[in-house]
Amino acid sequence: MSTLTTGPAFRLLNYELRDVVRSKWAIGYAIFFLLITDAFFRFSGGGEQVVLSLINVVLILIPLVSLVFGVGYLYNAREFTELMLAQPVRRRDLFLALYGGLVLPLALGFVLGVTLPFAWHGAAAVHAMPLVKLLIAGVLLTASFLAIAILLAVRFDDRVKGLGAALFIWLFLAVVYDGIVLLIAYTFSTYPLETPMLLLTALNPISLARVLLLLSVDVAALLGYTGAAFEKFFGNGIGSVLALSALLLWALIPLFLAYRRFVRKDF
Repeated sequence: MSTLTTGPAFRLLNYELRDVVRSKWAIGYAIFFLLITDAFFRFSGGGEQVVLSLINVVLILIPLVSLVFGVGYLYNAREFTELMLAQPVRRRDLFLALYGGLVLPLALGFVLGVTLPFAWHGAAAVHAMPLVKLLIAGVLLTASFLAIAILLAVRFDDRVKGLGAALFIWLFLAVVYDGIVLLIAYTFSTYPLETPMLLLTALNPISLARVLLLLSVDVAALLGYTGAAFEKFFGNGIGSVLALSALLLWALIPLFLAYRRFVRKDF
């Protein structure tokens, strides 16, 4: 048997995966997406309408669950983390196990919960590209906000402060940020704002995911100011690639910052 599957990193990851699955959160998360996707098929018609209906669910629910569940789980696992750090275990292995143990179950639960109804309703092949982009956006949002959750958990020792910061970040990015963008667009409407709007979009992973998803379906009226700027400057294809690349950076940069703080933190 290879050292890859017998090393400490794999054993820690295996333990974290089993612990997260035992908590029933990941299973309930998958069941929720399965039921809501199936309900959209039964009440809203075809596959493209289902994708449109799922966009708001994905953009609001995935960041919220990833932040709250991630922060709460990491605070509950603080004693386990301290115990492992007292053993001959590398901090890098423990960090990757904690992160992977959260990302893999939630991402897999989302993918299965959405894909299975598309498969049994016969819409997976017909609407393959919007579905794939929906899954990619959901997985990257999960990875991004779980990385932010780890960063918050290692930044704040107090659980209340950590959870409060998580809820504030979600509220700001999911609700307040769009209002600020609209206010800027209205206030400076006489100026060319396409480039600033693109930069403002890149500063919010939820906005990036929205642009990526709406560029994949024929709903130009729903793109909004920033989405229209993406389409005008880059077209659907290049705009989608740029939005996807920026969203990937939102998964990698917070993860790197969280890792740096984790390896230096005095638990």
